[in-house]
Amino acid sequence: MDVLFNEFEDMLKQSARSTLEVESPPSLVREAEASTLGYSPDLWKKIADLGWLGLALPESAGGQGLGLSSLGIVACELGRAVAPVPFHSTMTAALTIAESGSDAQRSLILPRVVSGQSILTWALTEADPRYLTPDAVQMQAMVEGGDLVLNGTKLFVENVESAEQILVVCRTTPGKTGAAGISVVLVPTKAVGPKATPLTNIAKEKLSRVEFTNVRVPRTNVVGTEGAGWPVVEGMVNRAAALISIQMSGAARRALEYAVEYAKGREAFGRPIGAFQSIAHTLADTLIWIDGCDLIAYEALWRLERGLPAAVQVSQAKAFCSEKVVQAVRNANVVHGGIAATAELDLQLWFRRASAWATRLGTPSEHRARVAHAVLDRA
Repeated sequence: MDVLFNEFEDMLKQSARSTLEVESPPSLVREAEASTLGYSPDLWKKIADLGWLGLALPESAGGQGLGLSSLGIVACELGRAVAPVPFHSTMTAALTIAESGSDAQRSLILPRVVSGQSILTWALTEADPRYLTPDAVQMQAMVEGGDLVLNGTKLFVENVESAEQILVVCRTTPGKTGAAGISVVLVPTKAVGPKATPLTNIAKEKLSRVEFTNVRVPRTNVVGTEGAGWPVVEGMVNRAAALISIQMSGAARRALEYAVEYAKGREAFGRPIGAFQSIAHTLADTLIWIDGCDLIAYEALWRLERGLPAAVQVSQAKAFCSEKVVQAVRNANVVHGGIAATAELDLQLWFRRASAWATRLGTPSEHRARVAHAVLDRA
């Protein structure tokens, strides 16, 4: 993997950063947080017009087919700006449809995503919160003629009130355990039956508990092969984890920039606090962690983009970023002292979001277990 950006990637990064510095100030983040939608429709339209939503989607759907590395650059800058847009949930679902969906599903859904007309989401988590274990999936989808009838509950579903479609992971073969019998099904949010109850996290994001009671959809809505959908789920979770890892890293880098600015300007005992070793070394550690997060997350995206085995690299990235990003934003708070505990300071927007993102898509322990199995299998 070339760790340096090429000319296009560097231009994309600089363009995304300059755009978001203007279009997504902290005031917009605060406004979206207090709104019913939880995101900025105007900003969503602007990033669609810039072509960011189609970067990794196929040209046949109006996208650019550039792959996950380019999408990761945008995700990093969106994280750096904590931009209030449903980017992660939409891209996770759209990439899954692009890879495993039927021609009809791709042609119906993906062009609307590229244009910004459609927001998507996905539903995996249930009462058993494990992400990397198929036995955690217990939601049922019974076959009735040409339809599937869904019953069950999904937790922490993003942006369900704004989404057009939900990718639902369920079991279409009764009595099966493990990976057997799992399917991924497209469910329109307007389908009769789904009920969403808001769940509030530290970032005040739009997450919901969604109950499905006799929700009927055609069997043609299955993404991939009915009853053999666990590989689709694994691909979806791997892409989602890699993208949120680089998104977290972007947020941590902006928090570090806030801390550096403050350390240069805040004086104690007649000199800037950044001159004191305890502060300077804290900032140095933080920079080392964030650079490490960037490298390991981009490697995971690079391998996924090329169809190389990437599960271990994804888990390395998610485990490392989940821990080091949280430590990084905490360090930024420490540098600011007591003022960091106030809602008036913009830094708290980054702290809350990075902390919330670190809890998603599997714990560090889950991801370490996957890495450990790989290490032991090689021994």
